[in-house]
Amino acid sequence: MAWVEKRGTRFRVRLRTTDGTVTTDSVHDLRADAVIRAKEIDVELARDTFIDPRGGRIPLTEWVPIWESTHQAAPATWSAYRSHLRLHILPALGHLPLVDIRRQHIKTLAVTLGKRLAPRSVADVIMVLSMILQEAVEDRRLPFNPCRGIRIPKGIRAERPHATAEQVATIAARQARPSDGLMILTAAYTGMRWGELAGLARSNLDLTTGSIYIHPDIGALHEVDGKLFLGPPKTNDSVRHIRLPRFLTNLLATHLSDSPHDIVFPGARGYHQRRSNFNRRAWTPAVAGNPHRGTPPILPGMHFHDLRHTHKTWLIEDGIPEIAQARRLGHRLAGVRGIYSHVTEPMITNLLDALQRRWETTQSDDTDGTVRQLRQVA
Repeated sequence: MAWVEKRGTRFRVRLRTTDGTVTTDSVHDLRADAVIRAKEIDVELARDTFIDPRGGRIPLTEWVPIWESTHQAAPATWSAYRSHLRLHILPALGHLPLVDIRRQHIKTLAVTLGKRLAPRSVADVIMVLSMILQEAVEDRRLPFNPCRGIRIPKGIRAERPHATAEQVATIAARQARPSDGLMILTAAYTGMRWGELAGLARSNLDLTTGSIYIHPDIGALHEVDGKLFLGPPKTNDSVRHIRLPRFLTNLLATHLSDSPHDIVFPGARGYHQRRSNFNRRAWTPAVAGNPHRGTPPILPGMHFHDLRHTHKTWLIEDGIPEIAQARRLGHRLAGVRGIYSHVTEPMITNLLDALQRRWETTQSDDTDGTVRQLRQVA
C-alpha cells in the first residue's frame, strides 16, 4: 500500500516493496496529485502491473551490457549494433538513467545524426535504441518506450541496376582470373549471396545432379571486425538446394578439375577472399571500364549484390512462379501464399531451361570476343 509524506513544501509518494524496503515512487507539488498517484499505485499492485521506479534509474550505459547478455543476433548484426552504440547512442544518451530518457532526447539525436548520416543509417541507429529500450519495458523498468511512434524519414531509395545476360557475360570475360569470372556467372545464374559464394566448398557441390547445397551451420562466409569465418547463412530459409543449368554445371566441373583448392572460389593465395579486395581488384574495374585502355563501362555503380537483383529479374521475365523464385533466392512467401504454394519438378525444369537459353544467347555473338574469353573461364 502506498502513502503520502510531506517533505518540506512538497509531497512524496512512498511504498513498501516486496523485499521489505521502503522507496519513493514520485514527488509532487500538490498533495492532491500525490494522493491520486498513491491510489494508482494501489491499483497497479493489485493488478500486478506496478513498475518499481528503482529499476529504471539504471543508466543506459549499465543497461546495455545486461541487454547484450541475453539478446540473440548473428555476428555481423552484433558488429553493426555495437558500432551504432559506440559511435552514436552511448555518447549522446549513455549517461542518462532509463527513466530520464525522453522522446525529445531521441528526436534530437535523430536530427543531429541526420546532419552527417544518410536517412537509412539514422533509422538503423534509432531502431537499435528502440530495441534496447523496449527490452527495458518488457523487463518492467520503464512504463513505455519513448522511441515508440517516432518516424525517421528513410529517404528515397534509388532503384538498383540489373544486367542483361550479355552484360553479365562481358563482366565475367573481363576478369584476369578465370575463377573470378566463373564466380560472377554463378552469382548471376543462381542468385546466391556474396557470403554463400565466397564460402562455398567442394563438399557443397553435387555436379552429378548439378546442385549446390547451402549448409545451415557453415553455409556462408562472414567478415566481422576484419576476421573471416564460416557460419550460418543469412536466414533459416537460406538453407536450400540450388539447381544449376547445364552450362554452369559443366563450367564448375572443369574449373574444379583444374583447381587444387577445397574452396570453390578462392583468393589468389587459395584462401577465402574478402569482399572489399574482390570489389577493388576484380568487380569495379570490370563494370566501370577504363577509358585509358579503351574499355567502355558496362554498368557504373553496379554492386556485386545487384547480380542477385539481376537473377530475380530474369526469373520474372521468364514467367517462373513466385514460389520457385522465393525458394531459389532463400526467401519465404508470407501468409497463405507460402503455406499453400509448393515447388514442383516441372517448375524447376522450366526455370533451368530458361537460364540455359539465356546463356546460349550470349554464345551467338562474338563481336567483342566475349565468347572466346568466357570459354577460358572454365
